[in-house]
Amino acid sequence: MTDGPRDATFDRARYRRILRFASWQLAIAWWFEILLPQIGLAGLAARSRDRRMRRFAVRFRGLAVELGGLMIKLGQFLSSRLDVLPPELTKELEDLQDEVPAVPFDRIRALAEAELGLPLTQVFAAIDEVPVAAASLGQAYRARLSPDDAREAGFADVVVKVQRPGIAGIVAVDLAALRRVGRWMARVRLVSDRTDMPTLVEEFASVSLEEIDYLHEASNAERFAADFRDDARVRAPRIAWERTSRQVLTLEDVTAIKITDHDALRAAGIDPAQVATAFADVMFDQLFLHGFFHADPHPGNLFVTPGPRDAKGRAASFALTFVDFGMMGEVPDRLSGALRALIIAAASRDGHAMVAAMHDAGVLLPSADSVELEKVMEQVFARFGGMGFAQLREVDPREFRDFALEFSDLMLTLPFQLPENFLLIIRAVSLTSGVCSALNPAYNVWDSVEPYAGQLIRDQGRDIVGDVAREVGDVARIAYRLPKRVDAALSRIEDGSLAVTMPKLEKTLDRAERSIRRLISALVFAALLIAGARLHADNAGMGTFLMIGSAVPLLHTVFAGRRGR
Repeated sequence: MTDGPRDATFDRARYRRILRFASWQLAIAWWFEILLPQIGLAGLAARSRDRRMRRFAVRFRGLAVELGGLMIKLGQFLSSRLDVLPPELTKELEDLQDEVPAVPFDRIRALAEAELGLPLTQVFAAIDEVPVAAASLGQAYRARLSPDDAREAGFADVVVKVQRPGIAGIVAVDLAALRRVGRWMARVRLVSDRTDMPTLVEEFASVSLEEIDYLHEASNAERFAADFRDDARVRAPRIAWERTSRQVLTLEDVTAIKITDHDALRAAGIDPAQVATAFADVMFDQLFLHGFFHADPHPGNLFVTPGPRDAKGRAASFALTFVDFGMMGEVPDRLSGALRALIIAAASRDGHAMVAAMHDAGVLLPSADSVELEKVMEQVFARFGGMGFAQLREVDPREFRDFALEFSDLMLTLPFQLPENFLLIIRAVSLTSGVCSALNPAYNVWDSVEPYAGQLIRDQGRDIVGDVAREVGDVARIAYRLPKRVDAALSRIEDGSLAVTMPKLEKTLDRAERSIRRLISALVFAALLIAGARLHADNAGMGTFLMIGSAVPLLHTVFAGRRGR
């Protein structure tokens, strides 16, 4: 990656380099995927497709490592887009590491001092000039705050993140080039029928611009910490706001035991299997309770901080410490409902419900024929549902290959594209499962999912019961007042003070009769539901039968009153 002085010539050269690479790859794709099929050589194109995808991925990987900037981030981003890209490409890119040669410290010092407005010797009592991490967008250093700043902040040891000099301009050039490539691809029907490429580019641009704004990352860290302020299981670094800007982030050094360091965990008296369970619980809390979650929970961003030790030197407790809040996700209301439905469907191994929830989440376009997808989901659940990592290792790899081929082929033919927040959720859950499996090979993600699914089902049940209870209350109040109203009406008829129009009276009596019937149905529904729930623990079959049977009077209660309105 070039980190020398930037000028217009450098920008143009970088811009043209990206466009040349993209235009050549588009020309290859046009030749094989459009022209050859039109002249009857579709078979030739199909036979070479896997090889071409792998070759493209290798070439892009080389370009990304050479140019740095957003190209490495783009490769990582593309590796997670299983919804729009073939597995031959994503597999080659999935281990692309965001590690590049470090910028000399004198250039980092100049940028940091310009941002903070003071010499670093006045800001910090000490700073290690060897970076603890060097990535494409920034570098991180350990330091110690000055005594005055330490007293004000409440901590002394810090990590200082400084952007690579000139990275904002490089990001601007890269995004300009990518936007142009996106417009090119939007004109290709083969691409436009599958995905909205300009929107995909803007999605990537939004995430990238947030990552180079350290004030945004600092705010994310504080919001995350606030979500868990009363939870002893979770820690997050505090921010030294007086020493933070858009290009410099100074935060508490919370480095502890790396979450996947089994030897260090056991030496501290901590069972890695317990860490796996706690980590999964914390991640699902973020998704389901807070709606704000760490979208990049890989081992480099996670530490285990031992609690007080007992007489034998073992940690009686521990906390999970998260760092790097540049990539965070939110669960909006609409997606939250769909996510709940997805989790319930996954826990119940219901392929039909899973696909319906995907529709609700906006993943599947209305034109999608989901019958085949339902079949594949049912097969996956039937064969692999509920298996832990250790069990999955015993499965014949050819089975995985066959399932993967069937599923990937289907994904590439169905018209769908994952919304950004949904993509981040999948990324977070995938990384969570990987970390937990590394900590405990017998870990089963279903063990973590099912308690949340059960709670969601109970919450959903309470909502239904609440709605019915309100309906029963309304009907009961009507039924309670009805005799007095009818008696008053009859008295007025007898004394001649009421002019009676028979059609209205008949309609009124008809409504009263329906109300009484709805009241009776509601009471029957409540009785069956409560009896079924109480019997379920002792006699699951009878309890289930009664609860299912309660649906009949429930439907009558809810819908009978609509007839004749």
